Amino acid sequence: MTSLNIIGAGRVGQTLGRLFHDTGVFSIQAVLARTPASAQVAQHVIGAGWAATDLGALPQADVWMLSVPDTQIAPMAEALAALTCTAGLRPALAFHCSGALGSDELAPLRQAGWQVASAHPLLSFARPELALTQFAGTPCALEGDAQALPSLQTAFQRIGGQCFMLQAQHKLLYHAGAVFATNFLPVLQDLAEQLWQHSGMPAELAPHLRATLLHNAVNNIVALGPQAALTGPAARGDAALVARQSQAVSQWNADAGAAYDALSTLAKRLAR
Repeated sequence: MTSLNIIGAGRVGQTLGRLFHDTGVFSIQAVLARTPASAQVAQHVIGAGWAATDLGALPQADVWMLSVPDTQIAPMAEALAALTCTAGLRPALAFHCSGALGSDELAPLRQAGWQVASAHPLLSFARPELALTQFAGTPCALEGDAQALPSLQTAFQRIGGQCFMLQAQHKLLYHAGAVFATNFLPVLQDLAEQLWQHSGMPAELAPHLRATLLHNAVNNIVALGPQAALTGPAARGDAALVARQSQAVSQWNADAGAAYDALSTLAKRLAR
């Protein structure tokens, strides 16, 4: 079976490692984290491999997954490339899981004879136990060396991913779309609840509204598409109300007012 070392034992590494293990895609070897406790937690979630904290002590592997924060991808690639040149580490296939960065972040490994790529599942990994149940059907953006992509495509398809190829120069915009679709939604909901609280709404009503309004809005978008699901004063063309609300929100919080203005402009454009 193809062997896999996992570098970075956070939520993405835990989820993908568990899926790869459960489906038999890879034989999980080392699970590397910064602390022994983190590595042991990840190894427990994955259900295979062994906890590690020393990069230099990791075994040879056919595939290396770098599920580390974006800022750590290039330094980790440099460290692995150095081990290839000085410690006899065998060149293999390495991929990272960033949605915004391309495989060029792994350029030191490419120069050392490795095949490199990036693979980004478009899913919120808030909690591994939830992500495991939600992964089936997840779009997975692949980019990198031509020799590496077929193997990665097969691996992600076997765990339920829907793979597509993405050019490296488009990854920032692609990932920004994911940020708008998922990361900003909690921000907007928190802002809405702050406004309700400030206006005097009883606090015990917020959880109910959080559930019903979000649930109905998402259902409408899924059923009708963004344009048909759009409601509100900007969508109706009520410029006077938009202006009055913008002034009220800006007086309460300048950043929130700027966001209200920008989103109202985009809503008006979408309604057209």
